[in-house]
Amino acid sequence: MFIANELRKTNIAEYLLYMWQMEDTVRAFDCSLSRIKNEYIARFDYTDEQKEEETDWFGNLIRMMNQEGCRAQGHLQINKVTMQMLIELHSQLLQSSKFPFYNTAYYKVLPFIVELRNRGANKEENEIETCFNSLYGVMLLRLQKKQISPDTAHAVKEITTFIGMLSDYYKKDKEEGLKFE
Repeated sequence: MFIANELRKTNIAEYLLYMWQMEDTVRAFDCSLSRIKNEYIARFDYTDEQKEEETDWFGNLIRMMNQEGCRAQGHLQINKVTMQMLIELHSQLLQSSKFPFYNTAYYKVLPFIVELRNRGANKEENEIETCFNSLYGVMLLRLQKKQISPDTAHAVKEITTFIGMLSDYYKKDKEEGLKFE
């Protein structure tokens, strides 16, 4: 909760990846709040009050995952809405002539997106979703201490830069409002 709240304010891309990780964390503990409390939250150096707040937050995640039918897979509606906002912002940035650096970054990663889509199961997936899925997949591989190829590392570096730019524009739009035309 504490990390999620901070990331939501500072970096929407990192927030979304973190929330996907929390969905998987809940699944890893079989959607059991007592297991999450005793085996996960207890490992952190939190005060009793913070542990209670974190437990409540996970309890809400579990409740939403149960209600939304994503105990085994998929993403919560709140995360889908966040993704949709990023997809819409991406589209607005591409359609505007006021963001040439964003357009350049997009066309630089487009070959990687096409290649990832061709390898993936869901060829209808939005380009931004493809980027996030690749970043999340590589994050999981790194957590498992698995090697990634130099080509994959290069693609992830470019995608990270591009998604970082989208995230920065998202923050700027929320704080100041972007003028597209």
